[in-house]
Amino acid sequence: MTTRRTFLKGISSIVTATVAGIESPANAQAGKLDENDPQAVSLGYKHDTTKVDKARFPKHEARQKCSNCQLFQGKARDAWGPCPIYGGKQVAANGWCNSYVKMA
Repeated sequence: MTTRRTFLKGISSIVTATVAGIESPANAQAGKLDENDPQAVSLGYKHDTTKVDKARFPKHEARQKCSNCQLFQGKARDAWGPCPIYGGKQVAANGWCNSYVKMA
C-alpha cells in the first residue's frame, strides 16, 4: 500500500532527477548543425552567410547572419548558438538560413 508521504517522496525524486538532467552540461550544449542535415538543406543553411546560393535565395543579403536573427539563442559574441528551428542544435553565428528574421 502506497501512502501519500511515500508517493510524494517518489514524485519529488523524479522531479529532481528530471531537472538535474535538463541542466546538465551535456544537454545545455547541443551538437553543431551539419549543413547536410535534411532540414538544413531544405532551408538553405550555410555556416558562412557569404556561401548562400543567391539564385535559390534572391532575398538573402550578406549582412543577414544567424547572430542578428531573432531565432538565434546564443550570446552576442558566441561563435555558435542554439536555434529552435533545428531542435536547439548549434548554428554558426556567421551562418544563415531561409528562416532568417531580423532581430528587432
